[in-house]
Amino acid sequence: MAASNSSNTLSSTFYLTGIPGYEEFHHWISIPFCVLYLVGITDNCMILHIVRTDPRLHEPMYYFLAMLSLTDMGMSLPTMISLFRVLWSISREIQFSICVVQMFLIHTFSFTESSVLLAMALDRYVTICHPLHYATILTPKLIAKIGIVALFRSAVLMIPLLARVAFFPFCHSHVLSHSYCLHQDMIRLACADIRFNVVYGLVLITLLWGMDSLGILVSYVFILHSVLRIASRQGRLKALNTCASHICAVLILYVPMIGLSVVHRFSKHSSPLIHIFMAHIYLLFPPVLNPIIYSVKNKQIYQGILHLISPHKISSTVM
Repeated sequence: MAASNSSNTLSSTFYLTGIPGYEEFHHWISIPFCVLYLVGITDNCMILHIVRTDPRLHEPMYYFLAMLSLTDMGMSLPTMISLFRVLWSISREIQFSICVVQMFLIHTFSFTESSVLLAMALDRYVTICHPLHYATILTPKLIAKIGIVALFRSAVLMIPLLARVAFFPFCHSHVLSHSYCLHQDMIRLACADIRFNVVYGLVLITLLWGMDSLGILVSYVFILHSVLRIASRQGRLKALNTCASHICAVLILYVPMIGLSVVHRFSKHSSPLIHIFMAHIYLLFPPVLNPIIYSVKNKQIYQGILHLISPHKISSTVM
């Protein structure tokens, strides 16, 4: 079989995997994936359009929400073509160069999303703890710098990891565990010393996710401290309610992300279906659920979506 050929001449070609044991149902399995991708892309595009076109939403909170939508799509879109090529039996092959680009985009945007969630936590902190200085602290220029630094930091720190992968010899099986390329999946196929990649990857995860999650935690400690000082119970609930969407977004990203890392590193001999299930949750849940949560919890976004869907009905209601 070509996929398992040990010749280094095949090192430029890898073979993606669909759902092992369910190959005859791949066409049917592709339907829910197609629905999820369409929902995620459509909802995030709507949020971007609403934030761009509605002057009332030209505020820090909504700029950060637009960043979140961009990073969500940046995580999921690179996997879409390769996934459907496998599920629709078009081709399982993927060139090594395309695989490296796909890995770079997936991991870069996942780290960037973590940074955006930290920025959103700081936004909630300033809103609740320093409301009078909100506009002067979170200026459009500062928000743009935060977005650029978050993306640049994630992209630059991924380069050493993927640069080493580019020079690895792959003389074992060239069959990947997923329908797209992940760094932790790729390096297990290399017949070389991968200790640097393993250690650097763990350090990268600890530093980036660790610093971001610590920053989010500290922000909420100050937020809770400020909220508990509000005299009325209704006022406390109203303040906490403004954080509900962000807390859900944090859980939606971090829980599958940590779960996938744990599965790859400590459950190598578990069922392949567990790895595949966790990987798809990690990439598909944030783009699908984040827009739904924010549209339900945020009145302005909800009204903006209703206006896009049925503008005449909304206009007549307002009149």
